[in-house]
Amino acid sequence: MDHELSEEALQDLYAWIDNIPLSRPKKHISRDFSDGVMAAEVVKHFFPKMVELHNYSPANSTQQKISNWSILNRKVFSKLSFDVSEETMKKIALRTAGVIETVLFSLREKIDLKLEQVTENTLVERQVFIYSTESQHMKTEQLKALLCSILVGCVLLDSKPQALQHYVTEMDPALRLVLQEKERAVMTLQETVEILQMKVNRLEHLVHLKDMRIEDLTRHLDTYKAKAKHTRP
Repeated sequence: MDHELSEEALQDLYAWIDNIPLSRPKKHISRDFSDGVMAAEVVKHFFPKMVELHNYSPANSTQQKISNWSILNRKVFSKLSFDVSEETMKKIALRTAGVIETVLFSLREKIDLKLEQVTENTLVERQVFIYSTESQHMKTEQLKALLCSILVGCVLLDSKPQALQHYVTEMDPALRLVLQEKERAVMTLQETVEILQMKVNRLEHLVHLKDMRIEDLTRHLDTYKAKAKHTRP
């Protein structure tokens, strides 16, 4: 994490941070992230169940800032196979220029890797679920018909909670279990779609940054050509 980031990498990192809703305005990154609270919020944005924000208190003292980072290391970063050394924590707490950027850059890489693993695991679990459902003793066509009737009933009774509750209560336990599994599968797929959408947004942003860089280089090239043309004998 001690390597110096290029200007392009820094701009990309700042843009990534700007796209994450945080509790405090982002004005000076070394100061804003010095107590670890906003770093915890970054991870929570991508993995809500991984972070308990009440563990991290906004702080001015160096000791409390380091304490926050230590808790992050132990309770959160370890789940991402990520680690911040004590020396680096002290530098962050003291707002040493350029340190927090390298830490956030590495953290971002770990977050992206974890998101990829979650997506892959979700797809595998989906395939296992499909296989286990189709392996039940109930005939496939019969199962489809029953599920369709259940879903239609839910739609028709959506505005009538009491009637819907009665409908579910009177349902055959085996069918109720199947419906619950289907609902869980749908929720899992929705989470996968959200993760993939975040990746698409990031790629679109990277393409936009590349386009801006190309335009900038093109302008410099045109200016250079113009100057060279006027200086020719």
